[in-house]
Amino acid sequence: MNGEERRSIILTKLNESRAPISAGTLASDFSVTRQIIVADIALLRAAGYPISAKNRGYILDGKENGLIKRIAVKHGKEEVSTEFYAIVDNGGRVIDVIVHHSVYGKISAELNITSRYEADEFVRKIAETGANPLSLLTEGLHIHTIAVKDEDTFERIVKRLKELNILIEST
Repeated sequence: MNGEERRSIILTKLNESRAPISAGTLASDFSVTRQIIVADIALLRAAGYPISAKNRGYILDGKENGLIKRIAVKHGKEEVSTEFYAIVDNGGRVIDVIVHHSVYGKISAELNITSRYEADEFVRKIAETGANPLSLLTEGLHIHTIAVKDEDTFERIVKRLKELNILIEST
């Protein structure tokens, strides 16, 4: 088994588990060293997978309390808070933002927005600094990884984003 196959299986194991999985357990499962697993996790993180290290092992962000989903959305700078409100008001957490730039490829940033307050702080920082959201690099098109407690919560978020004409696709 090569490294790419091993990382794919590691990701599947993390996705199926609601509890952290230790590097030692994964190393034993694949008959490799713990250091190889640590390197595999680093490569998966670099590829954009939201993997956290807990005291008991690795877990996909949000898996202890629900599901991890992705949504593709498109909107202007003025709708950033509207989008975040639609997610957090319906029980979601915005883990990150991802854009696919024609020159730089995949660019992502951790957000971890769980409330209107945090959404407002994000928008305030953009206004204060004169910075633009990453989504403006791709004419407003971007992806968010979100954490939700269950499918019903996810469907509420999807419904609201559709009502706002922001949602492009959900998975």
